[in-house]
Amino acid sequence: MEFDLNNDGTGVIKKIEKRKNYISRKAPRIRGAGYRGERLEQIIAANINKLFIVGSINEPDFNNKAIDRFIVAGESSHLDIIIVINKTDLDKENIAETWSSLYKEIGYRVILSSIISGNGINEIKTEAKGYKNIFWGHSGVGKSSLLNLIYPGLNLETGEISPFTDKGTHKTVTSIMIKIDPDTYVIDTPGVREIETFGIRKEDLSHYFNEFEFYAVNCRFSTCTHYHEPGCAIIEAVKNEQISEIRYDSYLRMLETIEEDIIY
Repeated sequence: MEFDLNNDGTGVIKKIEKRKNYISRKAPRIRGAGYRGERLEQIIAANINKLFIVGSINEPDFNNKAIDRFIVAGESSHLDIIIVINKTDLDKENIAETWSSLYKEIGYRVILSSIISGNGINEIKTEAKGYKNIFWGHSGVGKSSLLNLIYPGLNLETGEISPFTDKGTHKTVTSIMIKIDPDTYVIDTPGVREIETFGIRKEDLSHYFNEFEFYAVNCRFSTCTHYHEPGCAIIEAVKNEQISEIRYDSYLRMLETIEEDIIY
């Protein structure tokens, strides 16, 4: 963006450059005020290099369906994706390693972290160095707390978990980009209660499930949605345990919720 600043701190925007990329979701449904319930696009951030998808193993519980939706949003924006499984100090049943293995097997980098033990903190800092990074996830998973520990002095406001819903309370109310050093930026985002992708068609959804690619070329129909069609190589791979049934279930749930997006 090109702009001129005045002495009083105001200014005039002269030119807005084209975005290299951006990440978005369907905005929460708006009722009243002349809207008919359309699902509009909410842009979260633009011109990003890395997406850190943050989930917690407990308080709130790990939600793989939500993680998969964040992954699809990131893949459709061509971002470098890193999954952070936070609050591992609360992992009494050692399930973080199970989820970590699932996502590593399909090609994603996974960092297990805790602000209590310090695990993963240096690894996140190293991954973020020299890039423009966005940290995104559900409310209460510890995004702001992680950033406060990784970069002392940020003093980002953090929230508590509601004892009634086991969900986080919103403290970060808008996306904030912070310059860490000349080459490193972090974007702290508001925690979300729901994540639905925007602008993805049913026939394209499978492209954002990396592990489907190898098998999908063998489907009988080029327009296969991998749901009910005969001769579907994805369904066969799931039956043969070559594709995780958990991930396939995420895919089917997403497929059911895809709507025709109308942009106004």
